[in-house]
Amino acid sequence: MNTARYSRILLLVAIVGLLNFGGSWFAQQLDFQIFPRHDSVLHMAVMVASVLYWLLMVLPFVPGMEIGVALMLTLGSEGALLVYLCTVAALSCSFAIGRITPCRPLYLLFSWLHLHKASALLRELEPLNSQQRIAFLNEKAPSKITPFIMKHRLLSIAVLLNLPGNALLGGGGGIGLLVGMSKLVAFRHFVLLVAVAVAPVPLCFYLLGG
Repeated sequence: MNTARYSRILLLVAIVGLLNFGGSWFAQQLDFQIFPRHDSVLHMAVMVASVLYWLLMVLPFVPGMEIGVALMLTLGSEGALLVYLCTVAALSCSFAIGRITPCRPLYLLFSWLHLHKASALLRELEPLNSQQRIAFLNEKAPSKITPFIMKHRLLSIAVLLNLPGNALLGGGGGIGLLVGMSKLVAFRHFVLLVAVAVAPVPLCFYLLGG
């Protein structure tokens, strides 16, 4: 049983590592391959790179923050607004996908990984509404910090989104997906939160001229 569990967890870690490596590779290629220095193709390259960045930001476990910084370094201050809008749109899309995704695939994944307690917890959470979920988590969660996180969940999400290396925790796309699935935050609140939380870096690039 333990051998099967560890093998499946290692497989999941390998997939996460591959996604992370792919995102990092993409960030490194921006200045060398995706952005040729010819005006005739530059605008098309910017559009393609922006769409790819949006898509990668939607995906879990991709280092979106690093890719966004690389894109702004390539485009300069003029690209800061574009990266900012793509980031907000991508994280909002991740949240929306999570909101319409049932918990079943996630607790089946936990069962496949032999994480049966986590799977059982999700099964109990699935039929509950937002307030019932908060009360349930405050009661069942083993950590004393959980009530604080639940009370200040918007602040907690903002910290996670700006945490260096958060790709290991799911990245912006994974965080948005899980927040949407949790149903603990309204969509309009999440969009407003993201719009504020991801603004500092693009704003600095814009004000300092890249």
